[in-house]
Amino acid sequence: MTTGAPTSPYPTTRPRRSRLRRYLPLGVAAWLVLEIWLLTVVAGAAGGLTVFLLLVACAVVGSVVIKRAGRRAFQSLNEALQRGGSPERGGGNGLMMLGGLLLMIPGLVSDVAGLLLLLPPVQQAVSRYTQNALDKRLRAAAPGGFGDAFQQVRIHRPDGKVVPGEVIREDRTEPGDQQRPPLSR
Repeated sequence: MTTGAPTSPYPTTRPRRSRLRRYLPLGVAAWLVLEIWLLTVVAGAAGGLTVFLLLVACAVVGSVVIKRAGRRAFQSLNEALQRGGSPERGGGNGLMMLGGLLLMIPGLVSDVAGLLLLLPPVQQAVSRYTQNALDKRLRAAAPGGFGDAFQQVRIHRPDGKVVPGEVIREDRTEPGDQQRPPLSR
């Protein structure tokens, strides 16, 4: 029913922002301040040239780590495609690349975090934590949502195998015949 009163195209209440959207800018700003403060403290104690050389060395090591992890990931993908399967999980190449990226970012806190991500026990712990968190979020997803699609895939194809095959379509019409839809139903 219309009352003739104009309706506002804007909602009267704003949707509530998530915690991540609220606190992420504050966290990034605090991290940047901490990195700059720590660089000045170490530069005051060890000298500016030493800190500069340390940052350059970490950037070079980070680029080498990213290159090797990317090459290893590409190689495992090629091998998996040649076998006809999917690449194995838990290779750790993504976390190696993240560690290399953190090493390339100038700063000592990010360098320590990048070096920690290069250690296999830390990689296993982080991958287990992220896998558990992702599974928990997918289970909590609303039915019919994105998480439900993954659940349906797991139900129908639990092992994820692909069966190679070929589809053959047999047309029963001759090449010169044309099928037309009926004129009445």
